[in-house]
Amino acid sequence: MNRRDFMKNCAAVGAGGFVLSNKSLKVRTGPRRPNIILIMADDQGYECLGCYGSKSYKTPVLDKLAATGVRFEHSHSQPLCTPTRVQIMTGRYNFRNYIKFGNFDYKERTFAHVLKNAGYSTCVAGKWQLMGAGANGPFEAGFDEYCLWHMEDVYSPKGPRYRNPKIIQNGKLLGVLEGKYGPDVFREYINDFIERKKDEHFLVYFPMALTHSPFEPTPDSPEWGQSITDKKFYVDMVEYMDKTIGRIVQKLDELGLRENTLIIFTGDNGTPQSITSEMQDGSFIDGGKGMTTNAGTHVALIANWKGAIPAGKVCDDLADFSDILPTLADAGGASLPKDVTIDGRSFLPQLRGEKGNPRDWIFCWYQRDPGKTLHRFARDKRWKLYDQSNASRAGKLFDVPADTLEENPIEPGQGGAEAAAARAKLQAVLDSMV
Repeated sequence: MNRRDFMKNCAAVGAGGFVLSNKSLKVRTGPRRPNIILIMADDQGYECLGCYGSKSYKTPVLDKLAATGVRFEHSHSQPLCTPTRVQIMTGRYNFRNYIKFGNFDYKERTFAHVLKNAGYSTCVAGKWQLMGAGANGPFEAGFDEYCLWHMEDVYSPKGPRYRNPKIIQNGKLLGVLEGKYGPDVFREYINDFIERKKDEHFLVYFPMALTHSPFEPTPDSPEWGQSITDKKFYVDMVEYMDKTIGRIVQKLDELGLRENTLIIFTGDNGTPQSITSEMQDGSFIDGGKGMTTNAGTHVALIANWKGAIPAGKVCDDLADFSDILPTLADAGGASLPKDVTIDGRSFLPQLRGEKGNPRDWIFCWYQRDPGKTLHRFARDKRWKLYDQSNASRAGKLFDVPADTLEENPIEPGQGGAEAAAARAKLQAVLDSMV
């Protein structure tokens, strides 16, 4: 079927969904399918957003998306970027498909494959960091188009991500970008893609370069253009990240696409350990990137779909990054891969104000590289149990809300019946993840 016939079918069916197979186009009845924009900030814990109680940063765009959408209280990433990128794209826990830092197994199916098979045009822009297939990597991962930084096996070295960036676009190194700001280049590409695909169903994946180090001035900083780094610029970077997202939202508004676009925002891991953020209640939170404590994995999760999901809802359910792929598939009327284990479950019903199928636990398998320390733990909203394989926390149980830094383990026989029941439940999860 050519694109003209496809668009005629889309117009004829209206709110119905579609599933593209290799042989035919099948109509799926049910709620309308949205465009999807998935945004993932780099190195930013939940404590950096005003809607999560931050005082250190001004994030009006994301705060408004939360106020007019759904905000999750218990969303968890992996402790570091590459493990998170693999998990979010495949819906599978890292022990099933993780290779090593900076790499990706291109035999894996991603949410881009899943939605592309359902008729979506797909685009990724921002930070890639998934080596193994050269300049064709994003194409092999299911994306029709890309505009990316951090593809050093294509054009070594990887070069800067912020001022005067080195960016690869659809297999080609862009020309001189002197004076340009990388996040602006990515955002402009995304907005152009949205403009070109406004009459189609589209998926945009925006794994942002912001707010990862080096901590440099943004175009809104008085020091813009100067070659300086200082952690004081982390505030400027968070706020420019928010502004960048606002420009994408503005583009959707201009094109009349807000009511047919699901926007999801999250972060890939905790804030850098050198950054301390002040909260509105007067407390301070130290960043925990690379750590398995809450500070390393507790991230924002905000969903906004104007007119289709309730405004101002705070969801208390657990979510982890294996849940993203099935949620996007659910929203897009797409089928999940049948021949591999998908560990996540869709939280689309919760976005619509329904009970859904909430999690009772989440699981983490984290090993930066082969031979490095392996961390395995299972947790619910209160309790967290480390596997015996964890060198420093082997078999340790923690009451997380009461001990966020995990300094006071509850030994077997301690903590009463609640602790004993939690230990038994979470140990069963650990035993099942093999």
